[in-house]
Amino acid sequence: MIKGIHHFSMKCNTKEEFENAVDFYLKILEFNLKYEWPDGIMIDSGNCMIEIFKSGDGIKSKGAIRHIALSTDNMNDIIAKIKKSGYNVFVEPKDIIINSVPALKAKIAFCYGPLGEEIEFFQEYVDVKK
Repeated sequence: MIKGIHHFSMKCNTKEEFENAVDFYLKILEFNLKYEWPDGIMIDSGNCMIEIFKSGDGIKSKGAIRHIALSTDNMNDIIAKIKKSGYNVFVEPKDIIINSVPALKAKIAFCYGPLGEEIEFFQEYVDVKK
């Protein structure tokens, strides 16, 4: 029986890419290192792991997975920290309503991560201020 997502995996082409990815996920986003082995690491993001390999053929094109979405309860602080660290926020924080039943109200923003991955920050809430 499936219980959920255990991890998603990324590969780095260079040592510099690996160091940038480690810095981004551990220092900027403040996730915790869970496992480390000669070829990579696994980071605990709270409800899913992020696996990063030190070397490999990190393909830099969009595939079936368009982006990863990270849940936040403080959009403004995390986006300010990402910008201060020099990362490109290509969708500024904005309120959205997904016309589902019931309606899903949230604030979203997007940035590019250290390996070119698209990261969405998702803050779900009850009332959208207009």
